[in-house]
Amino acid sequence: MEIDQLKKWRRELHSFPELGWTEFVTTSVLVRELKSMGYEPLLGESIINREFVRGRKIDLVQKAIKVAIDKGVDKELLNKMNELTGCVAIFDSGLPGPTVALRFDIDCVGVQETDNENHLPLINGFKSNTPNQMHACGHDGHMAIGLGIAKWLKQQPVNSLCGRVKLLFQPAEEGVRGAKPMEMSGIVDDCNYYLASHIGFIAKSGEIVVNPNSFLCTTKYDFRFKGLSSHPGKDPHVGINALAGCCNAATQLLAIPRHGKGMSRINVGVIRAGEARNVIPAYGELQVEVRGETEEINTFMCQQAERLVKGVALGFGLDLEIEVMGEAVDLTNDQEMVQLLSDVSKPYNLTIIESRPFGGSEDATILARRVQKINNGKAIYFVLGSDLKGTHHQSDFDFDESILPIGVNIYTNCLLKLISKK
Repeated sequence: MEIDQLKKWRRELHSFPELGWTEFVTTSVLVRELKSMGYEPLLGESIINREFVRGRKIDLVQKAIKVAIDKGVDKELLNKMNELTGCVAIFDSGLPGPTVALRFDIDCVGVQETDNENHLPLINGFKSNTPNQMHACGHDGHMAIGLGIAKWLKQQPVNSLCGRVKLLFQPAEEGVRGAKPMEMSGIVDDCNYYLASHIGFIAKSGEIVVNPNSFLCTTKYDFRFKGLSSHPGKDPHVGINALAGCCNAATQLLAIPRHGKGMSRINVGVIRAGEARNVIPAYGELQVEVRGETEEINTFMCQQAERLVKGVALGFGLDLEIEVMGEAVDLTNDQEMVQLLSDVSKPYNLTIIESRPFGGSEDATILARRVQKINNGKAIYFVLGSDLKGTHHQSDFDFDESILPIGVNIYTNCLLKLISKK
């Protein structure tokens, strides 16, 4: 795959980053390119089950749609999306064979991109033009690789491939929100194989981690406490202080005992409460995440956290609303796929790293687990190494664009092994 085209796609997508569930312009660019190759991408509720959408603020969605219209995105396309982002392109060989799903995330991070004069996107004119939004995790590169694979598939000789390939361009990976509703649409239920990957992260240029481990299950919560406001001098007995409940809950949550069977984590990342110093706060919110090395451990942490905040609400006389905002599961790669990836990586002079801890959470695991369970399918998540400027989610993040064609070639060589006509 020619690097110039991959860089062109990456740089266009980098210049207009969009947060999870607001990727309307991004989706329109993907649809434009896929249609030019001969695909008819699936959109909206055909790929996203609205019932399972989490962490989506309708005011931000509507604002993003207006921005998309102002940028010239076709209104008919927006109508087909029906306020839901992402798309799926399907390559059908017309011949019987397995179905392979490849997943690429499309959202950005809420970070202000640096104005440092040495920053490559600034030098080359593709720095983010949206304040406080940036592709600071490599998803622009993931999308470029996905488009490169889509183009390669259409260039293959007739009858050289069998089966089907589904290219999943998934919204809202940040906050692990987008995979669950995509899973529950049923889009991967007929898939026999599943591949996904990440640029950089735990590997540098010239390396590929074929079997990363220690994917952490996670659940993201919003805990909302509702009390009663009053004057703290005249009527302190009337008020019910939601801020006090939040603070009490936060300290107790951080003191939850850790699990003895493996890694467990909890973090209280945000507290919001209060209007003025002379008003007893009627509303308070905690944004919390738990993680666990296994589903059992993560479930334990969830149960402990929910039990605790319910007790705090009862003790302070507060109403409580619990909302799950995102989730991911653990993943064990299938050894058949690990061996396949190792084999196809050898011609590229990559250092093949058998295993390395991932140490975080990724909702690509939800789709992988679905494929493994529904059809006894085979799944793998791997890491394509890249030298980085800055680190992931930092304002000066950038990756080595020379790895883009390698990424395309790794995937396409896997496809040749999986769906070449025998």
